[in-house]
Amino acid sequence: MLTLSRWKVTAVILSVIFGIVFSLPNVLPQKTLDALPGWVPHQKLNLGLDLQGGSYLLYEVDTDALRAERLTNMVEDVRTTLRNDQIEFGELGEAGGVVRVRITDPAKVDQAVSLLRRSIGGQLQGTVTGRDTTVTNNGDGQLELAFVPEAAKADAAKAVTQSIETIRRRIDALGTKEPTITRQGSNRIVIQAAGESDPARLQAVIGQTAKLTFQMVDETVTQEDMVAGRIPPGVVVIPGTQPGEPPIPVAKRALVTGEDLVNANQEFDQNGAPAVGFRFGGSGARKFGDATTRNVGKRFAIVLDGKYISAPRINQPLPGGSGIITGNFTPESAAELALLLRSGALPAKLNLEEQRTVGAELGADAVRAGAISLAIGAAAMFVFIILAYGLFGVFAALALVANVLLIVGIMSMTQATLTFPGIAGLILTLAVAVDANVLIYERMRDEAAAGRSPMSAADTGFRRAMVSIMDANITSLISAAIMFGFGSGPIKGFAWTLSIGVFTSVFTAIIITQVLIGWWFKTARPKKLPIA
Repeated sequence: MLTLSRWKVTAVILSVIFGIVFSLPNVLPQKTLDALPGWVPHQKLNLGLDLQGGSYLLYEVDTDALRAERLTNMVEDVRTTLRNDQIEFGELGEAGGVVRVRITDPAKVDQAVSLLRRSIGGQLQGTVTGRDTTVTNNGDGQLELAFVPEAAKADAAKAVTQSIETIRRRIDALGTKEPTITRQGSNRIVIQAAGESDPARLQAVIGQTAKLTFQMVDETVTQEDMVAGRIPPGVVVIPGTQPGEPPIPVAKRALVTGEDLVNANQEFDQNGAPAVGFRFGGSGARKFGDATTRNVGKRFAIVLDGKYISAPRINQPLPGGSGIITGNFTPESAAELALLLRSGALPAKLNLEEQRTVGAELGADAVRAGAISLAIGAAAMFVFIILAYGLFGVFAALALVANVLLIVGIMSMTQATLTFPGIAGLILTLAVAVDANVLIYERMRDEAAAGRSPMSAADTGFRRAMVSIMDANITSLISAAIMFGFGSGPIKGFAWTLSIGVFTSVFTAIIITQVLIGWWFKTARPKKLPIA
């Protein structure tokens, strides 16, 4: 086992070179790093929020508003479905979390029930035949529609998952590096943006729902009707985005939504004013083209988060699925709106529950404290292993140095985020690596005391200690996997560093020390072990 095979020597040399090359950018000044050729690795360790400062935001997904929106859509779906099948109805509305409607003709009640059960809602997630809505006949023509409890839970879970992805796209577009976005509980989202010292900048793009819809303006409703509250069913009055703009009546049901957008960019209109260009793709382009073809000469409102940006008249069909949004934009606001539209709409409103800013000075103090603790821990281990095992202790210390280089190099190459608990994981990794060398050397000492030759004692020590080393490291790896799977934030950082350290520790404690000891045996040809 102590033979200096070519693959072992090659593996040791390549691993040390890898560790040095990929760790070096972390200690070089930025000017020096920028001057190096492009083929030289430039990646540095990403420091977490606790090490370099940044912003911490805690949002809650407004699932109640999401449920209210779905009920409003259900009311419109019921109205459209019954009208299309020429079933007369009345008293349609939503109250107490359910939608109620009265069928005027008793002979058509069963037909209406069957029709609504087929048409309203959809398949319940996780089932084959179950639907997410129920239709109940309460007698006397009164029908009641409601979402099943499982549907509300599925909607909330889907909204949180979709919100996390949307938030990630928005933050990535800002250039913020390695944001940590995690779910907390059933409907909360934690955002940690290391290096982002302005939480207001994050809130500006995170908190806005950016729900874009194109809705027809109902020109039969006058300003007097709106003041008097004479709003027909299926119409809603919405305000403008600018102060002083009069409200306008629009159809509740949108012609096209921003979900079908494939691109949005800041542009300039024919007068040179900032605007937002948009383009639909696939089915969105067809729906937009059909809607503009059917409604030439009519006005349609471009609505963002419940307020209209503009309400132009459709002068000609737009079959290409592209157009331009004009309004009182500045170049900055147009670019921000384009970013929000590109990244997609949030499925529900986000309510800010907590906000914290970690100063860069506090992060620098944490880095300094972590570096000091790492240095003290490493020095203590070096002193112990060298005093206990002499020359073999020096070999173990060199393996520890290679271990640190490999961990830092791998984390730099993969752009993993190092947190303060991650430093603790690094220190624990070094302790585990030393423990492996202790097992090997103590086994060598026992074999030498039993009368074996130095070479045989060393070889048997490595071979018989292997089982214990693998058991200990596999146990650590399983623990790290559990922490990574169920933990969040700093816990994941600790688990990730520990996982990398498990693999590098086994390699350095066994292969590197084995090569060094094999080289010593080849050159010194000892009569006894230095640890006997």
